[in-house]
Amino acid sequence: MSSATDKERLLGIVLANPVARTIVDRAGALGMSDWYLTAGGVFQTVWNHLDGRDLRAGIEDYDLFYFDGTDLGYAAEDRKIRQAGVLFGDVEAAVELRNEARVHLWYEDRFGVPGVPFTSCADAIDHFASTTCCVGITRSPAGELQVYAPHGLDDLFSMVVRPNPILAPREVYEAKAARWQREWPGLTVVPWPAAQTEPVPPG
Repeated sequence: MSSATDKERLLGIVLANPVARTIVDRAGALGMSDWYLTAGGVFQTVWNHLDGRDLRAGIEDYDLFYFDGTDLGYAAEDRKIRQAGVLFGDVEAAVELRNEARVHLWYEDRFGVPGVPFTSCADAIDHFASTTCCVGITRSPAGELQVYAPHGLDDLFSMVVRPNPILAPREVYEAKAARWQREWPGLTVVPWPAAQTEPVPPG
């Protein structure tokens, strides 16, 4: 688990990225009860800091997850995406808003293996291809900054990429890791478990 000091360090680094800071500060205006800034906008900001680069370098987009199981139709998600487009219209980066309650509906078409219905944003973060990337930042309804990091932050701060073989297939992990290593050559990539070629179903 992550210590309070680790989480404070993470927040200090990520919120120094003006794009990440804007997203975290404004996301509450979308009226989402369960949301996180996560994925590359978080862990790649940390890698940039550790490499002494511009904190925004190499980050293709900023993933803003939310969870709303009350309406799984695309139209509801699209309305929220359009709202986010207006809210973040002045941000000089792509902000990708996605309802994680809907991911299982399209996951297999994109990644080639059946998706699983997530129960929350945290559950979705738990299923990233690398445990190193399982980190999210949100604000409580009272405005308190909160960090979700189920595997701790040691690997992130050590620039170690470790597989998380519970959903994403091996080729997805290896493709992502290879792309990341080209952008951040100092990364250490832990190989996919040799005895395991297929994801292990959760539970």
